[in-house]
Amino acid sequence: MLSAKILKQRALEAGADIVAVGPVSRYEGAPKQLDARWALPGCKSIIALGFRHLRGVFRGIEEGTFYTNYSGVGYASINCIRQPLVLRELCRWIEDEGYDAMPIPNHFAWGATNMSGQVPGAETKPSETLSRPLKEGNPYPNLSIHVRLGAVIAGLGEIGWSKIFLSKEFGPRQRLALLLTDAEFEYDPVVKPGTICDRCKQCVKACTGGAIPAKNEDCVRVVIDGNVIEWANIDYTKCSRYFCGASPEHNPFCVTEADREGFAAPVGKSQEYKLPPQYFYARALEGASGCIRACMMHLEKTGRITNTFENPFRRKPAWKMATNSGDGE
Repeated sequence: MLSAKILKQRALEAGADIVAVGPVSRYEGAPKQLDARWALPGCKSIIALGFRHLRGVFRGIEEGTFYTNYSGVGYASINCIRQPLVLRELCRWIEDEGYDAMPIPNHFAWGATNMSGQVPGAETKPSETLSRPLKEGNPYPNLSIHVRLGAVIAGLGEIGWSKIFLSKEFGPRQRLALLLTDAEFEYDPVVKPGTICDRCKQCVKACTGGAIPAKNEDCVRVVIDGNVIEWANIDYTKCSRYFCGASPEHNPFCVTEADREGFAAPVGKSQEYKLPPQYFYARALEGASGCIRACMMHLEKTGRITNTFENPFRRKPAWKMATNSGDGE
């Protein structure tokens, strides 16, 4: 058994902001296509790493003045640069101790199931035209590693009502990465549902696309280590359009009627509409107004997270662009 204390020290020294480790036995009962144990024979542990969004990367969108900071520095560069580097250092240490280690940064999008959320039930139903199992009873390649559920299994935090992952330290302000290993550790407990998310539904009110339902019964439900985990049954078609800038009231780059169509296009087409990608990513123009910013402000105000600041994030009323009817603020 390896030391969980040393593991966490090394992860933090390498550049992660938070870390937790749990047994992969908590995957028991999960759909085969989402069960990470199939990826590494003899896997015993799942390690979850959190890489915080600096709160300042949202400031330009909050002010309506500077947009590429969140997409580039706050989102894509974490996925494509910071996570792989930190995972490599941690895997090297585990290998030097004589165990296998598999790094899983948060940019593996090519699985055998559709993880977009836009096709009901598709997260667990593999595409039979993409691949085929090596033998009967195996999952279809590639496995679909559900990063947020992996982080819950490891004990890093909980999934909030908006399906955004929440940690005790940063609330919704982090990107996640995972690591699988056949090494064993002393494990962290699963964070009890409701420890961080109090179902305030500020995310519902502030989502510009109205993609997050408010009714408690309109939810997705899974069980992890005896804990019932629930989150809103998100309308991902709306989400995928509006976080790309489909609301003209919240997008100063939407100037012409052609822009309205361009920003409201399917997510793949709106990816590079007007703004080129930074670190292969450009589209998060809405700035996660409900699922991150509104959530973050509520958790800071109510003292439900530990990373605090001298000044509140929102210091004036939220802005909206004027429309043809002349409203806006």
